[in-house]
Amino acid sequence: MEAEHFEIAEFLGRFQPFDQLPAQELQRLATNIEISYYRAGTDIFRFGDEIRELCVVRTGSVEIYRRNGELYNRLSEGDVFGQLGLLMSNKIRLPSRAIEDSLIYFIPEDIFTDLSERFETFALFVEVDNREQLNRVVTEQKQSNPLSGARLSDILSRQPVMVSRDESIRGAATKMAAEGVSSLLIVEETTPIEDTGFAIPHLAGIVTDRDLRSRVVAAGYDIDRPISEVMTASPVTVSADTYLFEAMLTMLRLNLHHLPVLQNQRPFGVVAISDLVRYESKNSLHIVSEIHRAQTLEELVQLSKEVEPCFVRMVQDDANSEMIGSAMATIGISFKQRLLELAEMRLGKPPVAYCFLALGSMARDEQLLVTDQDNALILANEYQPKLHADYFEALSKEVCEGLAACGYKLCSGQIMATNPKWRKTFAQWRECFADWIDNPDPQALLNCSIFFDLEGVHGETSWAEELNTFIVDRTQKSPKFLSSMARNALLRTPPLGFFKGFVMEQDGEHRGTINLKRRGTAPLVDLIRVHALASGSTCRNSFDRISDVTKAGILPDGRSTDLKDAMEYLMMVRIRHQVEDIEAGEEPVNTIEPDKLSSFERRNLKEAFNVISNAQRFLKFRYPSGRN
Repeated sequence: MEAEHFEIAEFLGRFQPFDQLPAQELQRLATNIEISYYRAGTDIFRFGDEIRELCVVRTGSVEIYRRNGELYNRLSEGDVFGQLGLLMSNKIRLPSRAIEDSLIYFIPEDIFTDLSERFETFALFVEVDNREQLNRVVTEQKQSNPLSGARLSDILSRQPVMVSRDESIRGAATKMAAEGVSSLLIVEETTPIEDTGFAIPHLAGIVTDRDLRSRVVAAGYDIDRPISEVMTASPVTVSADTYLFEAMLTMLRLNLHHLPVLQNQRPFGVVAISDLVRYESKNSLHIVSEIHRAQTLEELVQLSKEVEPCFVRMVQDDANSEMIGSAMATIGISFKQRLLELAEMRLGKPPVAYCFLALGSMARDEQLLVTDQDNALILANEYQPKLHADYFEALSKEVCEGLAACGYKLCSGQIMATNPKWRKTFAQWRECFADWIDNPDPQALLNCSIFFDLEGVHGETSWAEELNTFIVDRTQKSPKFLSSMARNALLRTPPLGFFKGFVMEQDGEHRGTINLKRRGTAPLVDLIRVHALASGSTCRNSFDRISDVTKAGILPDGRSTDLKDAMEYLMMVRIRHQVEDIEAGEEPVNTIEPDKLSSFERRNLKEAFNVISNAQRFLKFRYPSGRN
């Protein structure tokens, strides 16, 4: 071995993780290393670059950044970097730059992989413990997009512009012009219980420039009348600690352009769509806005072609699964809402009130691309089949066929409002749900796994909330039902064999693959639902349900984090592979081929499946058979 190689081996042996390797391994490293020089200010790796070597700083200094430009770490002599990219499909997730003139050692990937497999101390340094690694990967994914980490309080620097509800329309408009704002909070002052002499402003409403145009100017309204007569009273609000993506989704779902923000129940500011656009690709905002403007089915079909590119863009922008699932669900709900509005315009006013329900992943805010439609109708108790059936049959047919035209496949199990079985009055739904809970036979349990994730998307949506409360109240008081639901949740198991190897599909077109929905996220959703019902949670989203279950003290310490990490990781693997399918010009599917994953990804996948296995064992223990 040449003198230069001895010097390299001696250098590596002074630093982790090389200091625990045998001398012959250090010598092998030294003879296979490549060396590159980088001037200060030079990029070493950019986001998305391919990486095939582990990097070691020989001299100089290197900074590692998140994709949004935020500093992640500063490295110096002996520090290693690039292992995350090597372990995650050979793509750089964290860009790097030399901040001083630097020499970098590059260790080939095949040697890196060999050392990881043969030496535990080396593997532990670059990968750490499986559960900790899974948590670290999920955390990195979430932190890489500014929408998922920033709160409204981080971006709202201006005090809200407010006027009293008694102010004239003229005065309110004058203030908006003087302050250069597009919205105005309307407040009424209340004296606190402790008489301090100071009045506390209480939000009464909001007025926007659009309101002034449509409600005042276009209507010829007297501008000397009080502003309270044209304001939007009791508007939807969010708190200052709300995450940006949550605020964005609220605005998307409700088609709002301005959202009042409160802190300690007092006005804190107003967030506008324009405030969020710079944090988010305009795709989902644009799609939802255009959906609500569409005048024909043909226009909606054209807009549906933008959903797939929007999905891909969100993944490329490092959105996490909660953001993607919520955005896709919001877009799907918007299609439903507009189709219902168009159907009502054509068919006329509904003869009785109704509520259109979204079921399953759309109701849970966990929708991806590969999905069919699950929906139903709640009808007013005054509904009379002979008088009203034709209208709601036509409405359901028009909406479900419209959804199919927009890419939401018809449900093969006929869980749609077109099926008369799933058009019931409010009283009939209560009776139906009560029967399923009190008599949990296999078909009833299957129905519960679909219908107990429900969301009202149009019409009398409060009926959906009332039914959801009814479900939770009744199931929480029925140990027999919870036990039956738990057994049902054990029917779909993760694809791990006796020796923790993957169990793959054995025949058909998907032979040699794993269905990540059927064997991964679906059993996880099922067991989370059982715990949520037992805890009295009225949430539908799986992550929100886990939070409620944790507060109820149902899970052992640390299990809630494991469940969230497993859910996030499995969802993101599904999402990324669907994007790969799209980019390859193929139809996106829920299956993956484990042989095509890196060893790092396979280990994390196994750990996520282990979390499900452990959670299912606890489920069986928590809700034993024979309970009444």
